[in-house]
Amino acid sequence: MLVNAGNMNDLTKGFNTSFNKGLRNATSHYEKVAMRVPSSTREMQYAWLGAMPGIREWIGGRIIHNLSTSKYVVENRKFESTVSVERTVIEDDQYGIFGPIFEKMGADTARHPDELTFGLLESGFDTACFDGQYFFDSDHPVVQDGGAEISVSNFQDGAGTPWFLLDCSQPIKPLVYQSRTEFEFTQITSAHDENVFMNDEFTYGVRGRSNAGFGLWQLAYASKADLNGANYKAARAAMQSLKSDSGKPLGITPTHLVIPPTLEEMALTLLSADTLGGGESNIWRNSAELIMTPFLD
Repeated sequence: MLVNAGNMNDLTKGFNTSFNKGLRNATSHYEKVAMRVPSSTREMQYAWLGAMPGIREWIGGRIIHNLSTSKYVVENRKFESTVSVERTVIEDDQYGIFGPIFEKMGADTARHPDELTFGLLESGFDTACFDGQYFFDSDHPVVQDGGAEISVSNFQDGAGTPWFLLDCSQPIKPLVYQSRTEFEFTQITSAHDENVFMNDEFTYGVRGRSNAGFGLWQLAYASKADLNGANYKAARAAMQSLKSDSGKPLGITPTHLVIPPTLEEMALTLLSADTLGGGESNIWRNSAELIMTPFLD
C-alpha cells in the first residue's frame, strides 16, 4: 500500500470498525450490579449514601436527615491502551493481521467497567465505604429506633474462596461505576508527526477516565465459607433481616450470586440442580441470577 493521507485514513477507518465490533460484541455485567453515575469533575462525593431515611408517619414536625453527615469520595482514574504498527508492514500490505488486535482492544474496553466493579468487590474486605467501616465487615454501625447504636454484619467468615450475594433490584445498587470521560479511539498517522518520523511507526490507542466505588453495604453480602445450601441460606437470611436506622425492614431481596470461575460447579449445582446432596429437593433452584466473572481471582 502506498502510504499517503488518503490510504491511511481508509486504513484507520478499518481499524476503528474492528475496534467498534469488539466493543459492541463483548459481554459485560457491571450494569447489573452498579449504578452508572456521570461525573463532570475530578472526583465525586457520595454523602447521601449515609442518610436513607425511608417513609414514616408524619407526627409532629418533619425529621430532616442531613445528606452531608458522611463523606465518601470516588476519584476518577485515567486509563489507556496503545499499540503501534510499523510503517513497513503497511507498505507491504500486511495490515490485515491487525484487525483482530483492534477488535480485542474494543472488547477489553467494553469489559473494563467489569474489571473495576467486580475487582472492587474483592477489595471490600479491607477497603472502607461511606460509614468508615470496611465494605464487608461485622461492625457496621446502625442506629436503632430508640437511638441506641448496634453493630451489623454483612460478612460470613471462613477460609474458602469468596463469593458474593447482591440485591440489584433497588434504585441504588451495591456498587457505583463513575464515568468521567468515555473511552475514545485515536491515532497518530501523519507522516510529519515526530513519532512517525523518528520511529517509522503509526500509533493507535484508547483513553478514558472512570472509577468504581461502593454503594450501600446493606445490598451486598460476602462469604468466605463453603458455597453450599446452608451457608447460602444463612447469607440470604442475614440480608433479608437488615433494618434501617429507624428500625424498619429494608426489604432486601438477594437477586444475584457473583462468583469467580473456580466456584462455577458449586454455584451451578446450587442454583440449577433439581436436588442437592442426599437427594433432597433443591429449594434454592433459580433463587438468584448467577454472574461468573474472571475479575474475581
